[in-house]
Amino acid sequence: MSRRFCRVIPGKSYAHFAEAKVGGFIGTDFNLQVDLSGRLPDKWTDFNMDLRPAFLEANPGKSRVSAGMALGSIWTLSKWMRPGDVVLVPDGTGLYLAGEIEGEYFYLPAGPMPHRRVVRWYDRALSKESMSEPLQATVGSRTTTCDLTRYADEIEALIAGSTPTPGDFPSTQRTTIRASDPTIEDPSAFALEKHLEDFLIVNWSKTPLGADYEIFSEDGTLVGQQYSTDTGPIDILAISKDRKKLLVVELKKGRASDAVVGQILRYMGYVKDQVAEEGQLVEGVIIALEDDQRLKRALSLVPSVTFYRYEVNFALKKSEA
Repeated sequence: MSRRFCRVIPGKSYAHFAEAKVGGFIGTDFNLQVDLSGRLPDKWTDFNMDLRPAFLEANPGKSRVSAGMALGSIWTLSKWMRPGDVVLVPDGTGLYLAGEIEGEYFYLPAGPMPHRRVVRWYDRALSKESMSEPLQATVGSRTTTCDLTRYADEIEALIAGSTPTPGDFPSTQRTTIRASDPTIEDPSAFALEKHLEDFLIVNWSKTPLGADYEIFSEDGTLVGQQYSTDTGPIDILAISKDRKKLLVVELKKGRASDAVVGQILRYMGYVKDQVAEEGQLVEGVIIALEDDQRLKRALSLVPSVTFYRYEVNFALKKSEA
């Protein structure tokens, strides 16, 4: 069985990095003071349903969106990670402590990050600068835990002391991953595809969607980008300014096919069942470079999902002497 790799942030603002390093452990908190021994099912949606009332009681004012994010991170480290899997823990300066999980979940209520796993730390720290651009982008995720398994070969090389060069690990490049995505017919149509999501996040307020929706955030932290579900991460999860609607945004960097309709409906179904508050509606948006007749016909029967085309403009202007 191949090893799993996960980046774990050691508390808010990396506050517990030193304790984790010295103590040989990594953990999560989220103010959930409950021993989870015997309460870690194989499906994290079951875990979410079981522990959500306790989380919301312990964190007054938090939403079901925050509950899903927090409980997903707790379950990922406590259950999904197995003995022998590898964690990367940032110190906040661009260095990542790497280590191997040893043993199963245990609960230590008296210490920081009480939902813990024992870790045997490696001698070598990894620098963000030594990582490929796709790996750098992924480890920069704002979520507490982040699956890095698709970068396994690159991380193993870094741990061994190798310095990968561009092209050493093409399987980690987003263009290669997307090329196998059946919901995209022409993934090469947008050569700068890895920048589209970040560009949309930064410029959200200037888009038509920004007039009515905000990307979901709580306590100043953006939680609506790459929001985890049991069928994969949602590119963007937004909420209407009147808080009555949740919006699932799926980005396709080339021409989108009709297969994307089933994909976004699965995400919307998850949000309706696991995230939406009582009375909140769930809608979807597909954003792609181009559509086709099949996609148009499929969407004609799904009024809750709309389609937007994006345009890329690039110009060179000679400077005046």
